[in-house]
Parts: sequence; C-alpha cells; structure tokens
Amino acid sequence: MTSTHAPAVLVEGLHKRYGAKRAVDGLDLRVEHGEIVAVLGPNGAGKTTTVETLEGFRRADAGHVRVLGEDPATAGRAWRSRIGVVLQDNHDLAEITVREVVHHFAGFYPAPRDPERVIDAVGLRPKASTRVRGLSGGQRRRLDVALGVVGDPELLFLDEPTTGFDPQARHEFWDLVERLRLDGTTVLLTTHYLEEAERLADRVVVVADGRVVAEGAPADLGGRQARRARVRWTADGVTHEEATDAPTALVARLAAHLAGPDGEVPGLQVLRPTLEDVYLGLVGGDATAASGQEEAA
Repeated sequence: MTSTHAPAVLVEGLHKRYGAKRAVDGLDLRVEHGEIVAVLGPNGAGKTTTVETLEGFRRADAGHVRVLGEDPATAGRAWRSRIGVVLQDNHDLAEITVREVVHHFAGFYPAPRDPERVIDAVGLRPKASTRVRGLSGGQRRRLDVALGVVGDPELLFLDEPTTGFDPQARHEFWDLVERLRLDGTTVLLTTHYLEEAERLADRVVVVADGRVVAEGAPADLGGRQARRARVRWTADGVTHEEATDAPTALVARLAAHLAGPDGEVPGLQVLRPTLEDVYLGLVGGDATAASGQEEAA
C-alpha cells in the first residue's frame, strides 16, 4: 500500500499531442487521499486524455505522472487492482443478470468487496436477478459503479457518471458517491454538470486548452474578484449596478439615501455569482448573460 503522505494522484507538466493538435499542454494536477476532485472543462479541453493517461489507457508524451505511487504507463496488475474505473460508455453484457456480472467482476480482484453488499450499496437489490438488458439507464449506471467499486479500489475514476440521468436518479447517485467517500475511497470525477461538482467535490479543477486555468474549493473558485457580489438598484428611473466585497454596507447606504416611504430601495437586488458563472468566465463564456443562473442573496 502507498503511504498516505504521498498524494493519490500527482501530475506535473503533462503533455500529449495527436498530430499537430496539443490535447494536453503542460497540465499539473494533485489529488490527495480521501478527496473528491471534479475536473471541469469544455469539450476538447483535454479532460478525457488526462484521465485516460491516469488510468493507464494512454501514454504521456512528456511529464511526470504518478497514480498511487506508480507510473500508470508501466504499472502492473497489482496496481490496476487498486483503482476502479467507471467509463462514460461501457459495453453491455446484456444476457446475464446483475448478480452474475457483479460476482464475475469480483473474481478479477485479489481482495474484492462482498458482491452482495456491493449490490445493496448501489441500490440494485430489487434488480439482482434482472438481466442487464432489462435495466433502465439510471440502473445501468448504478451497475457500472458496482463494477467499478467491487474490487475495493483506493481510487475511483468517474467519467461523466450521470449523463442522461433524470434529476431524481442524479441525486441518488450523488448520495452513493458521498457514501463511497465516507468509506475512504478517493474519487476523481469529470462532469459537465456544475451542480454535480458543487455538491460532491472538495476541490474543482478547471481545464481549458490542455492546461489547468483555475482550481480550488467550489465556494472559492476564481478568487475573490470573481466572487464579488453585484448590487442593482433603481434611481430616477435609471438602473444602477455596483460590484462589491461588502454588499451589506452598500445596501445600508442605499437604504439611508434612496428608500421610499415603505422603507424599500427601488429595484434592489443583490446577486452572487454561482459556480457556473465563475466557470464560464474562466473558460471564456459569457458568465453574465444567463442572469437566471445567479443566486439572489
């Protein structure tokens, strides 16, 4: 077992090209044991190439990569038994049952979890005797997770795990991931759902053009400037707006000078940027266009 003093994942200066295209261009990444880290970025940002390199499916052109203390490009079966991978697309084993496939995959590992307990943990007990082809999309994703965790991995890779889920299934899946973290599993998650990263991740890493452009806790991503509140109000029929680190003080000043007989400041709004607003600003999107994504204080 790797000492927990070393990170679960350490990437320094990762480079990967496909012909003339730089898929990953000097990317750095660190994931500590027990963390859930979400990697965000637009299509083509280099997320998939990076994760597939960490999983040992691709070789880096340059850079230092260590996952659970080993280079994934040369690590053997013992190392692979310590990671779990839940891919975005898996091939179906349509004609066998949930119980059969989980028990079958457990046989690949030297010290697997009890397959029956795994079936319970992912909420598939009522479907244990159902053939895989008879599962709904959300149930199939639960099975994918069961296959990813049955080997009792120290590190679990989740690639767009809730794509196609309805809201209820997504929330149930989030509960499952949080239970895995309580069991001590380190999770590296790629997702396009900003609310998923905000709910699950201890840290968010934003990738664009093959590099990390920002990282931090969801509530701190982008730094103080990106997190400033915006106060809007109306005076003499004109809408005003001011960005501020002290919205309460500004509202108090406005109330002292502009409040009407009812004590209200006309058109007053205090708007705080969401994770989506900050993310769009980091990757070059228009974070202010979708005002419906803002949170009123």
